[in-house]
Amino acid sequence: MEKPLIFLIDDDPQVLHSITRDLKSQYEKRYKIISNSSAHQALETIAELRNQSKAIAIFISDQRMPEMQGIEFLKKAMAIFPNAKRVLLTAYSDTQAAIEAINHIQLDYYLMKPWNPAGERLYPVLDDLLSDWQANYRPEFKGLKLIGFQYSPFSHKLKDYLAGNLIPYQWLDVEKDPEANLLLQLNGLSLENLPVVITEDGEVFIQPDVSALALEIGAGAGVTTEMYDVVIIGGGPAGLASAVYGASEGLKTLIIERKAPGGQAGTSSRIENYLGFPSGLTGADLSRRAISQAVRLGAEILSPKEVLSISETDNYKTITLHDQSSIKCRAVIITTGVDYKKLEIKGISDFTGAGIYYGAAVSEAASCRGQQVYIVGGGNSAGQSAVYLSKFAKKVHILIRRESLSNTMSSYLIKQIESLPNIEVLTNCKIREASGQSHLEDLLIENIKSKSLEKYKAAALYIFIGAKPFTDWLGEAIERDVNGFIRTGQNLRYDSRFGQFWKLKRDPYLLETSIPGIFAAGDVRSGAMNRIASAVGEGSMAISFVHKYLAEH
Repeated sequence: MEKPLIFLIDDDPQVLHSITRDLKSQYEKRYKIISNSSAHQALETIAELRNQSKAIAIFISDQRMPEMQGIEFLKKAMAIFPNAKRVLLTAYSDTQAAIEAINHIQLDYYLMKPWNPAGERLYPVLDDLLSDWQANYRPEFKGLKLIGFQYSPFSHKLKDYLAGNLIPYQWLDVEKDPEANLLLQLNGLSLENLPVVITEDGEVFIQPDVSALALEIGAGAGVTTEMYDVVIIGGGPAGLASAVYGASEGLKTLIIERKAPGGQAGTSSRIENYLGFPSGLTGADLSRRAISQAVRLGAEILSPKEVLSISETDNYKTITLHDQSSIKCRAVIITTGVDYKKLEIKGISDFTGAGIYYGAAVSEAASCRGQQVYIVGGGNSAGQSAVYLSKFAKKVHILIRRESLSNTMSSYLIKQIESLPNIEVLTNCKIREASGQSHLEDLLIENIKSKSLEKYKAAALYIFIGAKPFTDWLGEAIERDVNGFIRTGQNLRYDSRFGQFWKLKRDPYLLETSIPGIFAAGDVRSGAMNRIASAVGEGSMAISFVHKYLAEH
């Protein structure tokens, strides 16, 4: 555990050296001693320490200093670390000022100089003060701090990235948290600079681009190999399974993920039916385990990076990213999964990221505490999200067009929902309009049968109305079905142009696309089952076909 600090300031080098020596002799095992001879420099240092979430147990300041009197220094230091104890070193002639400071700045103690012997005049005083401080001390969060407005799409994007990549962070709402405003003030920032990220080392990033932030905090490693055996595009369950098996079998393996490893499954609040986990697990848990396993076995992860295109020359594949950089490899597995379908209704796009979210958006759940929350959709993802949000929200309303959930949701989830008193299922309903000022405030809901309209207060709306494959970026290079899912294996033979694009003597392997050496696995593949277990199975199976393909070339 990191040591709390004792902060000492005195402009007299001899006095500073003497008390620093005494403090280290008695307290160095439990506290870190920091000393400074300049009041202005000390205040700058204190501001940096606050950025870094350090804990200062006690300030000890001389009263007579040329830059600033000790009482004035302690007053300014108290604004930054209000819970630290405050001790003033005084001469006899300053006694009256010290007594007045007890009321003026809540001075805890004043020590007359000299304080020798320290065992009688210094240590007993500090021991009492430090014991009192420790009794009330609660360690601050160590990690990234994200400061912003709750209903800011930019803030939501950063929260989603950090949460999706399992990077611990503390969210500070500038409209509710005094700490947020203090940190802005200490760093000379204003509301126009938001969102702001402050790292554990105290480095400040103003309105950071996600990719740039990833590099700065060490989460966006670069390419380390000129030629990979296999590049996996997409870091969901299928992609992570491919990475685990590819790396474990000696292939130089790279995953490229445009958002966060784990995909949509990684944002799931609870997965109840995954084999081997009788009490269920969260999507974040599954992602964390898979990422750790893949990295331990030697796979590399490039995130967040988006692929622009794939080209082929002499059986080698070149993957071009949106930043125009390129990666060369011998085989590719596409596991880009699906995107949520957009709800094309008045007001939805205006508040997306500001009260309206596609998918689980677990990072926003805490902000729903005590509020009315709505979910559109009747599938398992909607049900899992409802159960999770019910822990925070006053009430969760599930809106569906059908008569019941029985045709679209697993029975175990329906039973959970029925057992929770703060979840309500509104059948035969649809949203007609979303409205509000700077964020979502109201939903206009229509009863499909009666055609009646009613406006409801809503703090948040989560949308689960189906999904479409994330394949538009492929262009015409790889064959897809009418819905955009990638054709593989024998399904390619149903295409009337099969003889034009497939020139090998052998048939396409089960998961192979219309381009030899490029495979597809998971939800993005035509005919795939929309289950995490099947995605994991296909991802691992794809590696066996990669081996067969590489053996041919």
